[in-house]
Amino acid sequence: MIYNQQMPESMGSIPVFVAVVEANSFTKAARKLGLTKSAVSRRVSDLEDELGVRLLQRTTRRLSLTEAGARYFEHARHALLEAQAAEDAATELQRVPRGRLRINAPMSFGRLHVAPMIPSFLDRYPEIHIDMTMEDRVVDLVEGGYDLAIRVGSLPDSSLVARKLAPSHNVVCATPAYVRKHGSPKNPDALVDHDCLLYAYFSEANEWTFIRDGRQQTVRVSGSYRVNNSEALREAVIQGVGVARIPTFIVGPDIAENRLVPLLCDYTMPAQDIYAVWPERRHLPTKVRVFIDFLSERIGGERPVWDPS
Repeated sequence: MIYNQQMPESMGSIPVFVAVVEANSFTKAARKLGLTKSAVSRRVSDLEDELGVRLLQRTTRRLSLTEAGARYFEHARHALLEAQAAEDAATELQRVPRGRLRINAPMSFGRLHVAPMIPSFLDRYPEIHIDMTMEDRVVDLVEGGYDLAIRVGSLPDSSLVARKLAPSHNVVCATPAYVRKHGSPKNPDALVDHDCLLYAYFSEANEWTFIRDGRQQTVRVSGSYRVNNSEALREAVIQGVGVARIPTFIVGPDIAENRLVPLLCDYTMPAQDIYAVWPERRHLPTKVRVFIDFLSERIGGERPVWDPS
C-alpha cells in the first residue's frame, strides 16, 4: 500500500455532497454545515469536475440525483457512517467524556426539565459542550446531525434506539375559581358544557379519552382556544379561561400548590412515555451515554418528580 499518495480532494467533499442530498437544498446544507451557500455549491461543483461526471441536476425549484449521483451517494453515505462508527469506537472507552453533544428536545419539556439540569451536568462533565435545540417539531436526527433527542409520546417505527426515562401522565384540570363558577364535571360527557382548551399537537386534539374499570370512553370537546404550546395552554388555564387536558410535567407544581385542581379523578387518561432516542450505532459515544444516565438519574422512574402525590 502506498502511504505517501496525496488524498483526493473529493474525500473532503463527501460530507458536503451528502448533506446537500439529504437536505435536498444547498441553503439548508450550508446552514447545517456552518458554511455559506456559495461555498457548498463550489465544493459540489469541484467534486463533479474531479470525478468527471454530473452528480446533481439543478433547477430553480429542485435538486435531483443523476444516475451517477445516486450511485455515488449510496457509497458516500456509507463511508460517512463508517467514519462515524470509527470515531465512536475510538471514543467509547474515554475515561473522561468530552466533545460537542447536540441535543433536540420538545420546547416545554426542554425548558422546564432539561435546561435546568444542564449547569449541573456541565459541572460534572466540564469537557462536554452542549448544543441544544428546543422545538416541538419532530426532526430527523441523522439529517439534523443530533446525537440524541428527547421525545414525549408514542414512537414510530424507525432505526432510532430508545430508552424510556419516565411516564408522562395527562390530567384534566381547572382553577378553583373556575370550578366554583361553572361546577365540576361529574363524568366525561359533561365536558360538552365546558370551555375545553386544546393543545394543537395532540393527534386528536378535540377527542379526549378516559379510562374507568378497564373501559375506555372518548368524548369530543370544543373550546375558545387552541394553541401549539403547552406552557401557553397552562397560562390560559391558570387565568381561568377554561378546562384543559395537559401533562403533569407542566402542571404538577400547580396542582401541588392548589393553583389548579384535577377534575374527573375517578377516571384516568392514557399515559404516554418520555424517551431518550438516538441514531442506531455500533458504539454509543461516552458523551451520549453519560447524558442519558444523567437524565434517568434526575427524572427517571415510574413516579416522576413532577407528579403530584
